[in-house]
Amino acid sequence: MIPFDFDYYRPASATEAVELYMKLHSHGKKPMYYSGGTEIITMARRNSIQPQAVVDIKSIPECGILEFDKDRLVIGSCITLSALSAANPFPLLSAASQGVADQTSRNKITLGGNICGKIHYREAVLPLLLADSRMVIGGPEGKREVSIHEVFAERIRLKPGEFLMQIITDRKYVSLPYYHVKKRLIGNVAYPLVTLAALKKDGLIRTAYSGVCAFPFRSSAIEQVLNDPLLRPEEKANRAIQKLPAPILSNAEGSAAYRQFVLKQTIEEAVNSLEGG
Repeated sequence: MIPFDFDYYRPASATEAVELYMKLHSHGKKPMYYSGGTEIITMARRNSIQPQAVVDIKSIPECGILEFDKDRLVIGSCITLSALSAANPFPLLSAASQGVADQTSRNKITLGGNICGKIHYREAVLPLLLADSRMVIGGPEGKREVSIHEVFAERIRLKPGEFLMQIITDRKYVSLPYYHVKKRLIGNVAYPLVTLAALKKDGLIRTAYSGVCAFPFRSSAIEQVLNDPLLRPEEKANRAIQKLPAPILSNAEGSAAYRQFVLKQTIEEAVNSLEGG
């Protein structure tokens, strides 16, 4: 049960959604955009957030698209992780999506909701960082399309009143050799110690990580090390760890020392797998 009242709106277009948001904001309502809503509901039940209005974007047609448009894969932000995995247009993205939570939760969690969430992990973003995907964003200034690297740095960074509408990925990325693994301390639905996603493009390995630091990331410095032909896989893993963008997490899933051990092992496995492919 959510211990406070709020107004609920379900606009039928991006323009209507933005107009509603801005009007509610001007009236001091603290509105929030809502797609899957699992994280919002959990935080509201814990009284961590208290929005006075929710703008549900699931009825906006552009947010429900899942199709190839010529050479681009277009995924609406309100596509659930279960639907995405079932359709399987991008195998690495499907693998990352299937690792999030449990099946019941994935039936509700949307791709946009996972990307825009506040928890550390947000694993569905990893393949998109590797594929240099583009984000279609709606807002007060209209619709804009930008590189994921312009708006995702540790977290999604949107302007006031903006929301994520679609994710666009060039078709050439969806069939590349890939590697994905999620390592947990115990069980099949816990948060990760380490999640690693990798693609091999033009003979070079790209990697992205979740669970290692307090945010998901892709690192050019790490990739430079991993693609050094003079280093053995073990040396690559040791040097890659020295290039992490932030301290290693230490929490209930595992200590920093144990995470580092698992990370080193995981990087070696990924390099061996893709170098042999």
